[in-house]
Amino acid sequence: MNRKIAQLSLLVRDYDEAISFYVEKLGFVLIEDTPLSQTKRWVVVAPSTGGEGCRLLLAKAVGDEQVSRVGNQTGGRVFLFLFTDDIHRDHQRLVAHGVRIDREPSVEAYGTVLVFQDLYGNLWDMIQPNN
Repeated sequence: MNRKIAQLSLLVRDYDEAISFYVEKLGFVLIEDTPLSQTKRWVVVAPSTGGEGCRLLLAKAVGDEQVSRVGNQTGGRVFLFLFTDDIHRDHQRLVAHGVRIDREPSVEAYGTVLVFQDLYGNLWDMIQPNN
């Protein structure tokens, strides 16, 4: 059996502000932005155009329960893990774009890691693996 997680939903307050953050500040690629109705869009971003990695579906929160989860989808734990081939380059990009860094790069047994927040406060690990 050959399976993989191809896409995750990430609750956002607003499509355009989320696209701006992920594309302009993190350097993600906008894969798709398709209107589904007057208020709903299918918005997909990815760290690269390669197609092998997991994509994010930016899902606009609807209703009080979903809105209450924006920025805290995992109860304050690191939510997403972004691997990189050059953590120092990407760290500089994050800082230059005003992204909040919660933990500066540190060397761990598995590689170099930093923790940052997305525009809503979800925690991300950025990891440059040792291998």
